[in-house]
Amino acid sequence: MTTTTLAPLARLTVRDIAVGRPGSTAVFRRFKIDYCCGGGATLETAAAKRGVAVDAVVEAIEALAPGTTKPPADTNALIDHLLERYHDVHRWQFPEAIRLATRVEAVHRDHPACPTGLSQHLAHMFDELEAHHQKEEMGLFPMMRRGQSPLSGPIACMTHEHEDVVEQLHGLARLTNDFTPPDGACNTWRALYALCAEIDADLRDHMHLENNDLFRRFG
Repeated sequence: MTTTTLAPLARLTVRDIAVGRPGSTAVFRRFKIDYCCGGGATLETAAAKRGVAVDAVVEAIEALAPGTTKPPADTNALIDHLLERYHDVHRWQFPEAIRLATRVEAVHRDHPACPTGLSQHLAHMFDELEAHHQKEEMGLFPMMRRGQSPLSGPIACMTHEHEDVVEQLHGLARLTNDFTPPDGACNTWRALYALCAEIDADLRDHMHLENNDLFRRFG
C-alpha cells in the first residue's frame, strides 16, 4: 500500500476514524493511541506521538472485517446502550477486580511482582466512576432525553472527569505491568490482569462514545 493511498485516512482525526470505522478502537488500543480524550489529533500526529508508523496503523484499520455494528443513531437508544453496555458492566467489573486484587496482594505479598496497592487503586477508581455515573444518570442524560440545550457546562464537567479516568488507567497499567502477569502466576493473578485489561478497554470505548458521539450531538 503506498503512502499516497494511506494519506487521506492519516489526515483524519482519531476520533472521526473511531466513530466512522467500527472496530478501529481495538486497533488504537493495540498501538496505544488515545481515542477517547485525545482524539482531536490527526492519525498522523497521534501515531508520531506514540512513535509508531502511521502506515502500519492505517493498514490495520483498513484490514478490519466489515459488518461491525455501529452505535445507535438515535440519541435515546445510544444513552440506553451506554447504560446497559458500560454503566451496568462497570458495576460488575470493579467489585470483582477489587476482590481478586485483594486476594492476590494477600497471598503473593512477598513476590517481587506483587501489584501492591492495586486493590486500593481500583476501589478509588470505582468510587469516582460511580459518582460520575450518578451525575450522568440523574442529571445529564435526563436533560439530553428531554432535548435540553445548551448543555456545554455539564458536558465540559463530564469531559474533564473523563481525562481524570485516563490518568487513572495509566496508573492501572503501571501497577499491572501493562496487564502482563509474571511467569508462573496463579490463575487468580492471571484472571485479575485479564479483567483489568477488559476494564481498560471498556472504559476507553465508553468515554469515546460519550466524548466523540453523544456529547458532540449537544455541542
